[in-house]
Amino acid sequence: MIRPALLLAMAGFATSALVQPLTMRPGETWLFTIDHGQPAKARKVVETASPARGEVKASVRTLFGTMMTITNNSSTGYTFQARLIGADGTAVTVRTCTLPPGKQPAVESWPQKAAGISVSDFKPAKGGRC
Repeated sequence: MIRPALLLAMAGFATSALVQPLTMRPGETWLFTIDHGQPAKARKVVETASPARGEVKASVRTLFGTMMTITNNSSTGYTFQARLIGADGTAVTVRTCTLPPGKQPAVESWPQKAAGISVSDFKPAKGGRC
């Protein structure tokens, strides 16, 4: 017989195991939704793809360092965490601007050349900062 406390612990582990940051490599474009603050239903797409209502599109490029273009097709703006992944696998948290609502693209740029960018921890935001 499985005890209720054990069942809850197992359910919590299963949920946390599914919650992962999305890591994108230069040259990739992804579409995803945001579920409990984390990227969900992520899939690679062609660069010209358009985000459906409630989706976010992110493209990563190597241009004078590392650049990410991110578009949010929802009515909610977000703050989020981004980490640059080095060639050696080391991750460094970097500053990001607020991701505006309404399918307005935001461009993030960092002077470091990265092997990838990891995004996570999306939180609803009112207004913007950069």
